[in-house]
Amino acid sequence: MSKIVAVTACPTGIAHTIMAAEALQQAAERAGHSLKVETQGAAGSRNSLSAADIAAADAVIIAANTAINTDRFAGKKLLQVGTETAIRDAQAVLSQALAEARPAASSASLTKTSVAGAAPARGPSLPQIVAITSCPTGIAHTFMAAEGLETGAKANALTIKVETQGSVGTQNTLTEADVANAEIVLIAADTNVDMSRFAGKRIYETHTKAAIKDGALVVRTAMAEAKVAAPASTAASTTASDEAYTDQVKAAKTQQSANRTGAYKHLMTGVSFMIPFVVAGGLLIALGFALGGIYVYEDANKGTLGWTLFTIGAKSGFALIVPILAGFIAHSIADRPGLAPGMIGGMIAASTGAGFIGGIAAGFLAGYTVKFLNEKIQLGRNLDGLKPVLILPLLGTTIVGLLMYYVVGEPVSILLAAITGWLKGLQGTNAVFLGLLLGSMMAFDMGGPVNKAAYAFATGLIASEVFAPMAAVMAAGMTPPLALALATVIFKNRFTADERQAGKATAVLGISFITEGAIPFAAKDPLRVIPALMLGSALAGALSMLVGAELRVPHGGVFVLPIPNAVTHLGVYLLAIVAGTLVSALALGALKRPLATPVAS
Repeated sequence: MSKIVAVTACPTGIAHTIMAAEALQQAAERAGHSLKVETQGAAGSRNSLSAADIAAADAVIIAANTAINTDRFAGKKLLQVGTETAIRDAQAVLSQALAEARPAASSASLTKTSVAGAAPARGPSLPQIVAITSCPTGIAHTFMAAEGLETGAKANALTIKVETQGSVGTQNTLTEADVANAEIVLIAADTNVDMSRFAGKRIYETHTKAAIKDGALVVRTAMAEAKVAAPASTAASTTASDEAYTDQVKAAKTQQSANRTGAYKHLMTGVSFMIPFVVAGGLLIALGFALGGIYVYEDANKGTLGWTLFTIGAKSGFALIVPILAGFIAHSIADRPGLAPGMIGGMIAASTGAGFIGGIAAGFLAGYTVKFLNEKIQLGRNLDGLKPVLILPLLGTTIVGLLMYYVVGEPVSILLAAITGWLKGLQGTNAVFLGLLLGSMMAFDMGGPVNKAAYAFATGLIASEVFAPMAAVMAAGMTPPLALALATVIFKNRFTADERQAGKATAVLGISFITEGAIPFAAKDPLRVIPALMLGSALAGALSMLVGAELRVPHGGVFVLPIPNAVTHLGVYLLAIVAGTLVSALALGALKRPLATPVAS
């Protein structure tokens, strides 16, 4: 019998971390080996390996998709694999670890004296790390990621200053002195972040979820892996020096563009700028209905306050949704030169009936067209200044406009009309299925990519006057935090005192339609909490669609429900939210294990 120790970790610190640990444990038991596994997950390290455990081990297995510090395993036989490999074939991993693993070398120190490229001198009163956090909605994830990074820096004995780019604007803004003196720049964002002010600095990019799950790990990884975006340089007086500097700037922009790849990230950047227009326009429409009734928009009510508020929301606020979405998708791909072609393409999509689907197509078309033109058109150093303000907007808008009118617009308009007609005609089983799908997506990652995809789908349909998916999405999004708050009351022996106290705040987040309030609970026990939450959210979404509830407001939770005509079938809609909450709460009681020690009531 051999003694083995292992560490498992994945970027989210949830499913793959635990699945890899269980697979290795079961394989070791079948083979007669002794195995102790440390999991580095969303709730921190569990079953931490002691020095005695490591010293007695015949081999060490690292099953991880993130950076793991291996200093403590120096000199031991060590095998590193991904979590997927450990899950699929744990027996082979154990055999390979015992037969082929090589002695581990000490990893590089993370102190500032050993990090390549660190500044030789730094003001002691200024932060060692400067960071930016940003998420598509600019609400919960932005600030939770900032808190995660601050906690993580403290755990690593480092100082940090985090600038949050949220829905209320930029807060805790980084100064030039902060940036100049920092050793690294850490970007934890799900949207495009302007990094022009960080030229010459070592930069590390990740997502908000990673910072929320394990800020300490993100900070350690950033200190070790941050790379210089572009060599620091000042323009010299000679032509050769000017050309060299220009090349460096181009290299920096190329690297920035490479770091911002991914259609989802570009789409979410557009969504993040679109949401304020959706929310403002939707609430003004709802207020118009509240003051003037469901037919407030008719000419007979022209000039009244209700008609005016409705007109502001519908004819101005909602009219900008598609152009803003398209423009900032293009901006994310091609920077500022893509903004005008994207917004104009979005306007064409809206005017031709292509709607939000056409706007998405226009945004990507404009972004990649302008990006291509920018790379291919070379005018020389003296004329390059004309490209972003004249040549690229003009050519990009011309190409995108012609394509939208002659190629893209009509087919997408037909497609959107078909989708709109199908959604409006949903009844019975089809409506239930869509509600189940949207509800499950809202609870799956509670503010992550899947959740945002469902929300973006529903808000985009509001502009096409399809309101049922929005009702299902909000009901399903309110259910997880409400269910957890209820479960902490009726199943006290499943939650710690801190969790039961946090349940009170979670209830407030739930009624406000902030699904992210459930994240701390899910992070600690994902395999039980997430399925329970998905069950209730799926039910709430399905019931909402089944009864034909429609919601004209894209946010606000219970605070917008009293507005007349904001939601149809209000009584049954509230029952859908209550039913989903009860089902998830009962599922939590059934799936979560009682605590080892009794809790005080």
